[in-house]
Formats: sequence, C-alpha cells, structure tokens
Amino acid sequence: MPDNHNHDAPSRSFFGRRKGHKLRPHHASLIEDLLPRLALDIGTPAPATLTALFPAGTNAVRLEIGFGGGEHLLAEAAASPDTGFIGCEPYVNGMAKILAQIEARGLSNIRLFAGDAAELLAWVPPQSLARIDLIHPDPWPKRRHWKRRFVQDATIAAMARALTAHGEFRFVCDIDDYTSWTLWHMQGAEDFLWLAECADDWRSPWPGYTMTRYGAKATREGRKASYLRFQRI
Repeated sequence: MPDNHNHDAPSRSFFGRRKGHKLRPHHASLIEDLLPRLALDIGTPAPATLTALFPAGTNAVRLEIGFGGGEHLLAEAAASPDTGFIGCEPYVNGMAKILAQIEARGLSNIRLFAGDAAELLAWVPPQSLARIDLIHPDPWPKRRHWKRRFVQDATIAAMARALTAHGEFRFVCDIDDYTSWTLWHMQGAEDFLWLAECADDWRSPWPGYTMTRYGAKATREGRKASYLRFQRI
C-alpha cells in the first residue's frame, strides 16, 4: 500500500515513450493529414460544452486515457454513435493505428489528444465528461516511480471536477499492486463511490467490455485483471 509521503505534484510531466518504430507511409500521411482535423488544441479555450466538438446529436462525451492500440475505444465509439469520445495517447504509433481504423470505419465521433491526460482534464469544462476509462495503465512498479502513476490525489480531484454528477471512472488493471493503490486512493476520495456490491463486480468485466490486446496477453500469461467502477457523487 502507499506510504504517507505525498506523491502528488502541482503539475505533471509525461512519462513514457512517444515514438516507436518507423511509421508506414500511409500511417505517416494520416498523422500529417487526418490527425490535425481530429486533434484537440488545449492551447485555445475549451468550448462551453464538449458536445460542440462532435457532430450534431451528440448527447454525452467520454474520455479514454492511454488507449494503446485503440481496440476498446473503437468498439465503444462504434457501439455508441450518439456519444462523443476523446482518446488520449502520447504514443505516436498508437495514434497512427487508431487513425487508420477511424478512416477505415468512417467513425465521426472520436477526437484525439496526443499529450498528457492531466493537462486535458484541466482544460475541459467542469462536469463535461460522462465517463473516464483507464484501461491497463502503466503500473510503474518501482517505489521511486509511484509518482508517475496516473491515479494520484491530484488527478482524482481533476476527474471529480470534469465528470458529470453520477459520471463514472472505470479502471482495468492486471497488476495487483496498482489495483490496491487505486482502491486506496479512490476510497479516500469523498467525491467517489466504489460501485462493487459483490466480488464478481470487480473480478468480471462489465457488460459489453471489449478486451484489448494487452488484456488478452495478460490472460494468456496467467494474470487476472480487476475491473473497478467508481461513481461521481
């Protein structure tokens, strides 16, 4: 469990890789041409309502932090065309992959942010997100790196500000230490209620959950994920 030292900082830096292998020509062209049309610019004021960023008829907006290969985000966007989705991913190769799928599937309800989710949360209007998903985040297992984990008191407060009343923060992780860390921090947050009523509520994915490639790999390697849901109160 966490010690009593304060691991939160007034501002966050991005920790992790931004670029991997060389992009294929088509992926590179998508980064150059399609990404600017879908990317959020947090250097400009946020709209009064986030639904204004999406096609007419959008009635709610959700955020996925660190979408990786995009499997979960793409499935959610396809299943809920009346909802706008913001995907946050600083890893360029992951961004290229999801752009290719957005183009191939003709999805119009996804916007992207290639930067730090904490900065994005500070930019969005208060009570503007219906849900925030954090699926298999980097656990930063070494004690000296705990401050790099996304779940911290400061980011929990930022999520509480950004979520609508009864909005949800959903967390999936196959690393027991990070799951315990998240529970410890979230149960100490007065703005959130853990929705689990029995063990199956956190041992099993919620209905309609799309397994990511990382989640499938964890299962093959014998690691069991926990599925946590917290409601903004």
